Amino acid sequence: LPDMHAGYGFAIGNVAAMDMADPNSVISPGGVGFDINCGVRVIRTNLFEKDILDYKEPLAQSMYDHIPVGVGSQGIVPTNPKILTDVLELGMDWSVREGYAWAEDKEHCEEYGRMMTADPSKVSTRAKKRGMPQLGTLGAGNHYGEIQVVDKIFDKRAANRMGIEEEGQVCIMIHCGSRGFGHQVATDALVEMDSACKRDNIVLNDKQLACARIHSEEGQNYLKGMACAANYAFANRSSMTFLARQAFSKIFKQTP
Repeated sequence: LPDMHAGYGFAIGNVAAMDMADPNSVISPGGVGFDINCGVRVIRTNLFEKDILDYKEPLAQSMYDHIPVGVGSQGIVPTNPKILTDVLELGMDWSVREGYAWAEDKEHCEEYGRMMTADPSKVSTRAKKRGMPQLGTLGAGNHYGEIQVVDKIFDKRAANRMGIEEEGQVCIMIHCGSRGFGHQVATDALVEMDSACKRDNIVLNDKQLACARIHSEEGQNYLKGMACAANYAFANRSSMTFLARQAFSKIFKQTP
């Protein structure tokens, strides 16, 4: 998905490589981005365009009814502090355990849907409060949930690996990230790293790129909190995958 646009300090899509062995290497939340682990998920179906021609409007409405959208939207996935902690630590492993994902879904996900370095104790109460009601929500901005049709296959081998068999096949694409939770993780880290910059005499061209040495306490705390946000995003997209499957199941009166 080509996705290059203005961000905080970095443009979205920029990459900065750091040598982890260099004690002067830094990590910057602004460089990582505020919507941590924002990404897309393609869900292939066994349907083709001809199969849904008579169902376009009800399908779109069913998707809209099942997946909460908009600024401040709240999810229908039951969440409490204990559940949220499990989500932050386990990512898609939580989704599979609770029945919101299929075991094989993990095989098609980065990091198998879980970053092992996550440590929920490094995440603020404010971030957890923002994230708790938003699990399984799409949000707003450039995020979307679309029913799409394969128009052209350029690499048949790659398409087959993704279960896309031929042109005209119907897919669902979900674009979302870690919602308010990830934004708060980044915001909290920037406050800490502003102090770290002054302490370590790091001179910045842009305050939005406040950073800390990777191996400093601030740097390590951020990496552990960032992994929590990544796991939240994995579970968030998994929850919406579950809801999309339910939306299709309702219209076609078949199990996913």
